[in-house]
Amino acid sequence: MTKTALTETEADTVVRELERLRKGGDRVSTSHFANLPDMAQSMNLQGRLDLEGSIEQAWKVARSPDGVPVVARLHPLIEKSAGATLPWRKDMLLEIEIAVRLGKDLPVGAAPYQRSDILEAIDTVHLGAEMVWTVLLEAGKVSFPLYLVDRLGNDGYVLGPELGREFLDASSTPALSIRTGSSSIFDAPARHATGDVLTWLLDYANLAERPETVLKAGALITTGTLCGAIPLNEGGMFDIDMAGAPAFSFSLT
Repeated sequence: MTKTALTETEADTVVRELERLRKGGDRVSTSHFANLPDMAQSMNLQGRLDLEGSIEQAWKVARSPDGVPVVARLHPLIEKSAGATLPWRKDMLLEIEIAVRLGKDLPVGAAPYQRSDILEAIDTVHLGAEMVWTVLLEAGKVSFPLYLVDRLGNDGYVLGPELGREFLDASSTPALSIRTGSSSIFDAPARHATGDVLTWLLDYANLAERPETVLKAGALITTGTLCGAIPLNEGGMFDIDMAGAPAFSFSLT
């Protein structure tokens, strides 16, 4: 597997193969790919993926193993959680997250941003559910750039109820319960990996190399899991209840 930048032909092969594997629901080891992109290419290749249906300005923010801020497109996005249904896949994971809708642009040239600047740019706050499934058996452990091309494993997002802005408080750890049928699959305080749901959004806003098109007014940004990544052994109805927030449900079939 090469470690240098891919040629145009190699890059197109990677993109088309990721599309084929996702469409077929197939998972492979990273070694299945003869050539691997580098970080500089990965976002460009992610943008070349052929995604079915309407494409929303919706993104997940994260951080690479080396600490580089990254984003991946959320797709499909279901904005009305009542009656929401997405396909279930074997090896799917569930993450419950805080998402924010920007009320104004966060231009690249205006950096450096402070946390207060991010708060000022946020219009609405929501609870949401991300489905995670990647074609790569090792996810990003072998080649994070390839995992980034595969949209960091995003396999759909259900936008839940609007929340009060107090849920953006860095010290907020409300009780979170996730149930499916009569079974509880999570029951513990909601905690972001960094202790602050705005950390990765702030990091990305301050990334000098990011494209101008991502952090625009109206964009939806989901900020990272509050419950880890929960394996889903089967589909069904999932009921999400976080203290102080309206409950919501969705189905995987």
